Amino acid sequence: MDRYAVIGNPIAQSKSPFIHTLFARQTQQDMVYDAKLGEPGEFDDLVSRLRGEGYKGFNITAPFKEDAFAFATGLSKRAKLAGAVNTLNFTDDGLVFGDTTDGAGLLQDLKDQHVELRDQRILLLGAGGAARGVLQSLLQAQPKSLLIANRSVDKAEHLAQLFSEFKGDCELSFTPLDELSQSFDLVINSTSAGLHGELPQIPAAIFGSTTVSYDMSYSAELTGFNRWAQSHGAAKLVDGLGMLVNQAAESFSIWRGIRPGTRSVYRELRRNMSN
Repeated sequence: MDRYAVIGNPIAQSKSPFIHTLFARQTQQDMVYDAKLGEPGEFDDLVSRLRGEGYKGFNITAPFKEDAFAFATGLSKRAKLAGAVNTLNFTDDGLVFGDTTDGAGLLQDLKDQHVELRDQRILLLGAGGAARGVLQSLLQAQPKSLLIANRSVDKAEHLAQLFSEFKGDCELSFTPLDELSQSFDLVINSTSAGLHGELPQIPAAIFGSTTVSYDMSYSAELTGFNRWAQSHGAAKLVDGLGMLVNQAAESFSIWRGIRPGTRSVYRELRRNMSN
C-alpha cells in the first residue's frame, strides 16, 4: 500500500489526512495518508528517512515550504516562481519533484464559489509566501487590476516586479496597507494576522456593497477577517477551506494520475468541522 503524509509544525490540526483519505476512497486508490511532525533544522533528515521507509510523496505546510523547495531535485515553473513547495513527489527515475498547488487551489475554489476574476479589481493583502504562491494564477485569470498591499511596501514592490511577465493587460501595482482608500471587487487576505486572532491594519474603505471578501484562513465559524468584512458591508464572504480541498486535489492528481472530485469532500469536511 502506497504511503503519503503531510509534514508541518504544528501538524495536529491538519485536515489533510481526512481529505486525502476521502479522495483515496472515492477514487479506489490503494494508499494511506498520515501526518508527520517536523522539527526545525531536521526537515531533510525526516524526508529522507520516510522516503527510505517507502513513502511516495508529501504535502508540505508551514514552516517547511522553503525547505522542501531546497530539497527538491526538480521544480515546476510555478514552484520556481513561488520560491516554495507544498507538494513533493518521488518519481520512478529517482527525481524529487517539487510543485506548489496553492494557486490552482485558489482559482478552482473561486470558480466553485461563483466569484468572477476576469476584468475585476482585485486587492491582495500581504506579500509573503501565501501571496507569492497564488499571484501567478490570479494574474493569468486576467483581472482588470491587481493591487498588492503590504505593511512593508518593499516586499510588495518586489512581488509586483517578480510577476510582471504574467500581468498581460492587467494593471499590476503595490501600496502600503495604510494608504488604501478605495473599494475593490475582490479582497483576498493572505496575511498571517488571522492565525493569531488579529486583523491587518487596513482601512475599511476597501469594502463596497458588491465586494467579495476571501480569507485564506478558515474556521468552523466566520473567520475574524470575514466578520470584520461583513461588518463593513462586504457582499460575499468566503474562507480558505475550499482552497485547501482543491489544492489537495491537485497534489493527489500529481501523485496518482487521477483527479478526485472535491465538492462532496468539501461538504463532508465542513460538516465535520461544525460538529
